[in-house]
Amino acid sequence: MSGKEPKSAKKRKQEKENAKEPANDLPARTEKLGRKEYEKELARLHVELVKLQQWVVHKGLKVCIVFEGRDGAGKGGTIKAITERVSPRIFRVNALTAPTERQKSQMYIQRYIQHFPAAGEIAIFDRSWYNRAGVERVMGFCSEEQAEGFLKAVPLVERAMVDSGIILLKYWLEVSPKEQQRRLESRVDDGRKIWKLSPMDIKSYHRWDEMLKATDTPWAPWFVANSEDKKRVRLNLISHLLKQIPYEELPKDEVKLGKRKIGKYQAADYPFKMIRGLF
Repeated sequence: MSGKEPKSAKKRKQEKENAKEPANDLPARTEKLGRKEYEKELARLHVELVKLQQWVVHKGLKVCIVFEGRDGAGKGGTIKAITERVSPRIFRVNALTAPTERQKSQMYIQRYIQHFPAAGEIAIFDRSWYNRAGVERVMGFCSEEQAEGFLKAVPLVERAMVDSGIILLKYWLEVSPKEQQRRLESRVDDGRKIWKLSPMDIKSYHRWDEMLKATDTPWAPWFVANSEDKKRVRLNLISHLLKQIPYEELPKDEVKLGKRKIGKYQAADYPFKMIRGLF
């Protein structure tokens, strides 16, 4: 008899380990992280993300990463930090708009399924099917019965995802009420951020705890990241993400650039529409 542990047993073992992983209840560091220190560490993590990308393609892995959190917690900035130096064809970001009338008539999860990862892809959801338990519930876009039914059904859907071979990671970005209030208020007066502000920011202020408790399972646990300092949460979350997917650095082909032959340059005789140099 082979000493190799059955695949199903391995899954159960991993689920137990996930369930036992202690919550990060340590107090957040209060001092702000300097830009130089942040950029140096982020550059190092970007190199590791590229290695992960190559490994995912090489092994045909299917990775799905869900980002949820309190409004103003920094989900968009964290996703941008993750995807800044990798291929958008492999790290695909999904930020779905409001459902169409046709989509409203479909099974709720249906419009999300088409964005699930295929082999060699990492699908990132900037907000996800959890809208039903948060935004839709708060704004009256679904009934209480529909919201409660969702909370009962989604662990089964996520179990099916994991059983199909998808590596599912769910992140919740947590921020204190005081810092959240400051960030929401900054959106009002900043022309660069006003598009981020909506009635949902205010009304969904308190309705998340029930969702987290109902959908935190051994096979798809929530990982909570403290987001008081946006620079720190980006580094902490990327570091955690890299530990959840075992990967190896693949051997690189040696690249040699031959000597470029540059002949006599002659400008093209054509009336191009040139951009004015204002800066």
